[in-house]
Amino acid sequence: MNCFLILAGGRGERFWPLSTERKPKQFLSYFSDKPLIVKAYERVLPLVDEKKQIFVSTDFAQVPALKEAIPSLEQQNIIVEPTFKDTAAAIAYGSLIISKYYPDSTIIVLSSDHLIRDEKEFRKILTIAAEKAQSPVIVTLGIKPTYPETGYGYIEVNEAPIGRPVPSLRFHEKPNADCAREYFESGHFLWNSGMFVFRLSTLLAAFGKYSPEYLSFFNELGKVISFNQGKTTADKVLSLFSPLPKKSIDFAVLEKADNVFVIPSSFGWDDVGNFLAFDRLFSHDQCNNVVVDSDPVSVDSNDNIIIGKISDKKIVLLGINNCIIVDSDNGLLISSKIAIGQLKSALEKTKR
Repeated sequence: MNCFLILAGGRGERFWPLSTERKPKQFLSYFSDKPLIVKAYERVLPLVDEKKQIFVSTDFAQVPALKEAIPSLEQQNIIVEPTFKDTAAAIAYGSLIISKYYPDSTIIVLSSDHLIRDEKEFRKILTIAAEKAQSPVIVTLGIKPTYPETGYGYIEVNEAPIGRPVPSLRFHEKPNADCAREYFESGHFLWNSGMFVFRLSTLLAAFGKYSPEYLSFFNELGKVISFNQGKTTADKVLSLFSPLPKKSIDFAVLEKADNVFVIPSSFGWDDVGNFLAFDRLFSHDQCNNVVVDSDPVSVDSNDNIIIGKISDKKIVLLGINNCIIVDSDNGLLISSKIAIGQLKSALEKTKR
């Protein structure tokens, strides 16, 4: 049996002021006809016998927005992380809870904020991955690059046949422009999609071998987790989470493990990482500007991303180039495109 764990955390920083901590980017519907979290949930429904096999991992602040977005999601299928400890802890915690309901399941970990155009092909690849994961291996989906992207991690392989699992050779961090070009031209590198498939026993063995500090966490957590999560249980879970180091699943396991397989895939994937996604996914006007929910007067202004109009005031751009301008009820963002990666740091300053 296949069960799904959809990771839906985040701080709402990459798309501020459109997103907030209570409603991060997975609740935005700019990129599709529904919020990204709803699309993530609905696209895997054909792969389960019942909706109860789909779980969503989030934090307390986002539970109301999640219930509003997916009213049919039952309370037991909402896994609330007691504190943010990155994806290693989130996946470990979610997998253990799923195993309480479905002890022999294959767990498929997905992100809530990805855009996937060919959903039929996506489901086909997930089916292949779940079959491969019946042996003691961890399977990840690698996206065949369509251009030399510097904002994604890469997975190196000897060959990249679409839809066929192959051993991963090495995980690589986000490259610079020259390195990304080399990766793209070689044909031996795939974008790291952040989607994983495994049996719980395989994951536990990998944590024990490569991140043993998590082993006692697993053992103690397994004793605490029950079907009825009361306050006492929540306090115990928090006490187990608190001393854990923040680690991504890549760093904790995948970069070190020798039993990782990757499936080269091509199903129109985009991780919608920050405002530059609007350049990739939206049409441009005659001055190469992306204009969404706005009607600015633009003179000698090119290559901009302009989003939002919350009042009747007129927006006028004079000689503005390569900038991002976003107006919403939560605030006003004005940034050069090249500096948008610093948005998180800038928002930290507003909290001091």
